[in-house]
Amino acid sequence: MSDLLIRVLVIIAILIIVYLVIRILAELLINAILGLFMLFSMNYFHVMQWFGRPDLGYNLITVIISAFGGIPGVLVLILLKILGITV
Repeated sequence: MSDLLIRVLVIIAILIIVYLVIRILAELLINAILGLFMLFSMNYFHVMQWFGRPDLGYNLITVIISAFGGIPGVLVLILLKILGITV
């Protein structure tokens, strides 16, 4: 009986861990999609030209920052571009 109880508890613990990992990965994926969409939208509508600056552009650094940072990452890129700091 004790052996069966331990197996059930181990299976429940594994399922909880898998659920939490999938939930975190889903949040990161949604964050990355939103960040890349915002970067694309900013360049498509030439929003930076409203501030007298060139578009953000697509390079490895900006794509990584917007993918991992999401919307706050793109906002940081915009702020840096307005201040004249190149990334």
